[in-house]
Amino acid sequence: MQIHLGLGNVEEFIEAIAMSHLILIRHGQSLWNAANKFTGWVDVPLSERGRAEATIASTKLRNYRVNVCFTSTLFRAMETAVICLTECDEICGGKTPIFKHGEEDPNWHGWDHYDGEPDQELPIFTTPQLDERYYGKLQGLNKQETAEKFGAEQVHLWRRSFSERPPGGESLEDTMNRTMPFFRDRIMAHVKAGDHVLVAAHGNSLRSIMMDLDQLTPEEVILLELATGVPIVYTIDSDGNVLQKVILN
Repeated sequence: MQIHLGLGNVEEFIEAIAMSHLILIRHGQSLWNAANKFTGWVDVPLSERGRAEATIASTKLRNYRVNVCFTSTLFRAMETAVICLTECDEICGGKTPIFKHGEEDPNWHGWDHYDGEPDQELPIFTTPQLDERYYGKLQGLNKQETAEKFGAEQVHLWRRSFSERPPGGESLEDTMNRTMPFFRDRIMAHVKAGDHVLVAAHGNSLRSIMMDLDQLTPEEVILLELATGVPIVYTIDSDGNVLQKVILN
C-alpha cells in the first residue's frame, strides 16, 4: 500500500509503527540533468538546485532517524547523502556522518583498520553496486540531439526498455543484476536487524531496488519515474516484509 503524507502526520505515523525504515532518495539535480545530458558513470556534481533539493529532503526527514547510510561511488549521490544527514541534526541523532571504506574497495589502503567510534559516528558506505546505469557511448550526449540523430523511438527504447542496451552500455536488467545482490545481502541485512537505513543513489539503481520491494514486473518498472531529491520511505519488518510505503513529496 502506498501512502502520500504531509509533514504534519509523519511523526504520528512513525510512532504508530515501531519497525525499521528504509529511505531511498535519488540524488538531487546534477549539472548534466539540468543540461539534459546522458550522465551514467560520469562523476557530475549537483547543481545549485540539486543541493537545494537535498536540503529540502533533509527537512522532510527530520522526524526520521538513520543509523547507517549507503551511497554509490558517484559524487552527486554522496553529496546528497551528506546534505540529507547534516542539514537536520535530528536525523543522525547527534552523530557525525563518516564515510567508510572496506577491503572490497579496489583502492583499499587499510582504511578499515580505523574502528571508529560507534556512539558518535554514523557510517556511510559507498559501493559501485549502487552506481547509475552505464550509458556507454551515449554518456555526455544531449538527449534531444541524440533523439534527432538516432530517432526518438530508438532512444526511447535505449532509455526505457528493460533489457535493451544502449551502444556499449548497460540495460536496466544489467543494472538490476549488479545492484540487487548487494541490496539483499548488505542493505537488507541492516534493515532486518532493526537499523534505519538511508540509500542515496540513482534513478536506475533505485528502480532496480523498488522493482523488488514493490514486486513490479519488467513492464511496470520501465514506467516508474523517480523525481530528484524526493525521499521514499519503506517501513519493513524483521522478516523483510514491506508494511508501508510513504513518498515525502
